[in-house]
Amino acid sequence: MKHDLRVIILLAVIFFLSQLMGLTVVNLYIDHTVPGPVENVTFTALPYDIERPDVEESASVYYILAAILVGTILILFIIRIQKFFLWKVWFFLSAFITLGIAFGAFISDAAAFFLALILALWKILRPNIYIHNLTEIFMYGGLAAIFVPILSLMGVSLLLIIISFYDMYAVWHSKHMVKMAKFQAQANVFAGVVIPYTSAPRVSIKKKILQSHLGGEKVPRHLVRNAVVGGGDLGFPLLFSGVVMTQLMRLYSESAGFLLSLIIPLAATAALFLLLYYGRNDRFYPAMPFLTIGCFIGYVILLAAQAAI
Repeated sequence: MKHDLRVIILLAVIFFLSQLMGLTVVNLYIDHTVPGPVENVTFTALPYDIERPDVEESASVYYILAAILVGTILILFIIRIQKFFLWKVWFFLSAFITLGIAFGAFISDAAAFFLALILALWKILRPNIYIHNLTEIFMYGGLAAIFVPILSLMGVSLLLIIISFYDMYAVWHSKHMVKMAKFQAQANVFAGVVIPYTSAPRVSIKKKILQSHLGGEKVPRHLVRNAVVGGGDLGFPLLFSGVVMTQLMRLYSESAGFLLSLIIPLAATAALFLLLYYGRNDRFYPAMPFLTIGCFIGYVILLAAQAAI
């Protein structure tokens, strides 16, 4: 196994919660003033006058891929010059904006602004595993609320395939994805879910490791392992399920479309669990190819369920 079974289960649960929360946020940004199925799904405006990219669905994939390419180049430059501060500022702004959008689906814009500001600052200045992972569950819903409305099903499927091949290249060939992950760990600011743990039998050591991630006493690095699921591994499957959900709402009611779309996150979660369960603990794995297969299997199951209805 890649990690202890309890840690694998916890990672899978947090992954599914992020997908569930993300779909909920996207659903709340859909205009449901007209009951029942609608021919065209309309999205409401985002908080703080944030504008979604003004691109056609056919070009949205290239827009997102270009943004990923530019972002990767900038991160690699920051790694090269070893400026942890720049990465923390960048991550703070990303967390603040996406959390604000996610919270804005539930509460007033003003309350969402201050809650997002407090949690984003807490996440960067006083990091601990609880606040970090809690905010990660919400952040990708904010991201999906921006990009789901500009994506088509064909486009987001193509995006998953391209990102999967890129992930394999970046982890197994160029290895720059591994370098980026290590840099984020050094900066103590990681984009994605992180579960620190140890297989040491002594309870006192385990308590110290937990305390170290709460700003307390440090422990030797060799005693600690970090189980992680990267931010992209949370975000891209959510984009796919979000687009599928909007397609389903053109055919069914709001609740039926939402519930049927959950088949995809369940399948993706199963794929992640199997990867971590059968993976070796001394190797790095690109998660996106497995998650993409899980998403597509979930979609096939969804089509079969629709045919049976």
